[in-house]
Amino acid sequence: MHKFTVTLTREIEADTAEEAALLVYQELSREPVPDSYSVTDETKATIEIKLDRNKADEFASIDHTADPGNW
Repeated sequence: MHKFTVTLTREIEADTAEEAALLVYQELSREPVPDSYSVTDETKATIEIKLDRNKADEFASIDHTADPGNW
């Protein structure tokens, strides 16, 4: 299993870093889940990924932890 760092970027105006984080959290709890991400692998290579919303929703609806290949 490989490790990846997935980054979601939002530009937020706030008075403090904590407030900015809370505003992003608030946005994510109300808006549709974002579909664009930066993904960095173990070699520090970064790619931009835009997910197909329908495929992502289908993937999210399946319990992948039940797959023996994930054990």
